[in-house]
Amino acid sequence: MPPNPVASPVPTLHSPGVFHRLLGSLSIFTMLMTIPQVLTIWVGHRAAGVSMLSWTAYLASAVVWLWYGIQKRDKNIYLPCLGWILFDGAVIVGALFYG
Repeated sequence: MPPNPVASPVPTLHSPGVFHRLLGSLSIFTMLMTIPQVLTIWVGHRAAGVSMLSWTAYLASAVVWLWYGIQKRDKNIYLPCLGWILFDGAVIVGALFYG
C-alpha cells in the first residue's frame, strides 16, 4: 500500500510563503550591503576602484527585472528592483561626479 500523501504542517523552503519571505529578506540584505559603497562615494567623496561597467550592468539588469516583475505583477520582483535602480544610479552618478 503506497504512503498517504499528507501536507507537511511545518513550512519548508519549498512552500511559497517561506520562499517569498526568503526572497524578500535576501533583497533587503543585499541592498543593505550596498549602502557602504554608496556612502563611500557620496560621503567620503571616493570613487576610486568603482567599475562603471559593472554598476551599469547591474543597473541595466535591474531595469529589465523591473519590467519583467511589472509584467508578472510580482511585487517580490519589481519592488526590490526599484531599490536597486536607486542604489545603482547613486553609485554611477557618484562615480561620475567624484571619479
